[in-house]
Amino acid sequence: MKGLPEERAVSLGLYMIENNATVRSAAKAFHISKSTVHKDVSERLKKINPNLYRQVKELMDTNKQERHIRGGMATKNKYAREKRG
Repeated sequence: MKGLPEERAVSLGLYMIENNATVRSAAKAFHISKSTVHKDVSERLKKINPNLYRQVKELMDTNKQERHIRGGMATKNKYAREKRG
């Protein structure tokens, strides 16, 4: 989603909250880089919509705390598939 960065930042924030999305999944859904998503929701959104920014920040903090668990599960699933295959 190209266009005005301010509009994109709000759209990304709403998408992330509504879908409980990670930066990576939001980037994939909007066809933009993870760096762009992060800049939009952590810098631009803070100035445009502070309330939405706080909600997104809380979600991103939770995702950051859980990422090691998701990574471990991905590795476990990878080796389980290899063992079956």
